[in-house]
Amino acid sequence: MRHLISPMDFSVEETNHLLQLAEDIEKDPAKYSHVCAGKKLATLFYEPSTRTRLSFEAAMLNLGGSVLGFSSADSSSAAKGESVADTIRVISSYADIAAMRHPKEGAPYVASLHSGIPVINAGDGGHQHPTQTLTDLLTIHSLKGRLHDLTIGLCGDLKFGRTVHSLINALVRYPNIRFVMISPEELRIPTYIRKEVLDDHNIVYKEVEVLEDVMPELDILYMTRVQRERFFNEEDYIRLKDRYILDTAKMKYARPDMLVLHPLPRVNEISVEVDKDPRAAYFKQAQLGVYARMALIMILLEVEPC
Repeated sequence: MRHLISPMDFSVEETNHLLQLAEDIEKDPAKYSHVCAGKKLATLFYEPSTRTRLSFEAAMLNLGGSVLGFSSADSSSAAKGESVADTIRVISSYADIAAMRHPKEGAPYVASLHSGIPVINAGDGGHQHPTQTLTDLLTIHSLKGRLHDLTIGLCGDLKFGRTVHSLINALVRYPNIRFVMISPEELRIPTYIRKEVLDDHNIVYKEVEVLEDVMPELDILYMTRVQRERFFNEEDYIRLKDRYILDTAKMKYARPDMLVLHPLPRVNEISVEVDKDPRAAYFKQAQLGVYARMALIMILLEVEPC
């Protein structure tokens, strides 16, 4: 039995296999429509979510399985003080696999230690978001045709952005990856990622504060929102929330084949006018997330198409 708590839980070879499977699912979804018949997915979401929770549910339903779970801590026994360990012990009797989102870093890992079924980390605090990373990798591979020789701009909240942290961890394993970190000083990438991931892998990167200055260099621009829920005070959030807004004027600086990604939800960091630009790939990214999660569920449950 395997779990997915971090993007690093899968080797490069295993990740590439998952992406190939996801791309095949996209081409021929009917081939996979009954592979999880009789299987149940539990979605244990202690934090609000739209895309991640619903894409997990859509993924399992597309595979012919069924879904149960809760969408907030208030609607679970966590409101009564039940521990994550006890919850997953019980859920292991009800379902075949679980996807957990939790505001506390490490909670899905704790669940995996006490679980009788595979546990998928669907986001833990500001730490990791491995299934969003699989979605991001699938999007880049599908639209760019490669996961190497890329310059990737990461813009916005790089301090608390778990999607950014997971993506960096995953991409440093591919050749000739370069990062441009675009953020205010207060929201720069955490020191442990800079030292233990980027520096230890000899990754070329730079940190800047002005988006327009680096747009012409980028193959991928990964925008993120400044996350209100991660701030300790409202004043800091208000001061920083509108620091980066991508609009059509800024897109003029970009290459014709640059892709704009965003894990969503957006607030106002990407103007709606950019949605019409063919380089805007964030809604396609959300669609591909279902295929990535379908492939992951299949791999963890060790099921094959008929």
